[in-house]
Amino acid sequence: MNIDVLLWGVVLLPALAALAWIDIRTLRLPDPLTLPLIGAGLVQSWYFTGNVWNALIGAAAGYLFFLAIEKGYKALRGQDGLGRGDAKLLAAGGAWCGWIGLPWIVLIASSSGLVFAGALTLLGRRPAGMMPFGPFLALGIAVVWLGQLRLGWI
Repeated sequence: MNIDVLLWGVVLLPALAALAWIDIRTLRLPDPLTLPLIGAGLVQSWYFTGNVWNALIGAAAGYLFFLAIEKGYKALRGQDGLGRGDAKLLAAGGAWCGWIGLPWIVLIASSSGLVFAGALTLLGRRPAGMMPFGPFLALGIAVVWLGQLRLGWI
């Protein structure tokens, strides 16, 4: 394994694991973890590509996409569907994976979340109330980032 990927992975992967765990326990994705992850993603993008624009566009697009979903859902249903922490975590995903990785992150996160909710329902343990989305976003970010760097995906 390339040592550069390993060192950056030591930054990203434990942070994603911590965020997933915190979201499971508290339904919160705290700014002291999500915001530095955005900054680290921008630095990582510059390190690997010498260009930060792809990461900046990815961070902005990820945040604005989930912010629009959050606001739209609230306007239609009168209740929260996504938290602002989810938007910040997707912004971090955009910073780490670039704008081209965003659809893949969202696809993996949404699919894994649906499979998980479906499995709970089949087992008779239907989710009551809100279900954290952060763990599924973290999974999507990790898979896409590793896939881009190690396997040449996207």
